[in-house]
Amino acid sequence: MNLTSPESLIFWMTLFFLIFFFLLTKFGWKPILQAVKERERSIEEALDEAERVKQEMAKLKADNEKLLQEARQQREQILKEARELKEQMLAEARSEAEKQRAEELNKTRQIIEAERQAALKDIHNQVAQIAVEMAEKVLRGQLDDKDRQVELIKKNLKELNLN
Repeated sequence: MNLTSPESLIFWMTLFFLIFFFLLTKFGWKPILQAVKERERSIEEALDEAERVKQEMAKLKADNEKLLQEARQQREQILKEARELKEQMLAEARSEAEKQRAEELNKTRQIIEAERQAALKDIHNQVAQIAVEMAEKVLRGQLDDKDRQVELIKKNLKELNLN
């Protein structure tokens, strides 16, 4: 058998293949299968971890949406309370201003009434003084005549008796 002939080459290649296959099966197949199984397991773990992370992300997203919604509600509540406080403060300010205006109006009315009373009293005094002066002048004019004095006295006495 010649080593360079195609039949011997096929023989030796087949022999080496069988030896290689035997050695590979005996020593290499289990580690290769073990490595493939390990790789498969790590891929499954990675997929499981990815699914877990995906679920956790979905949960975090839902939690974030919930927190965002709560923050919006709190903001709306704060704005509502601020509006109510503003309206309350405005109402109180209006009420206080109305109260002060009413007090000022009342004081002004009292001052006007006091001045009116003083003016009326002054007018009354002036009218009384004018009336006394006029009566004095009339009486002087009437008392100059003796007959008229007697007649005036009789008339006054009659009026006094009637009252």
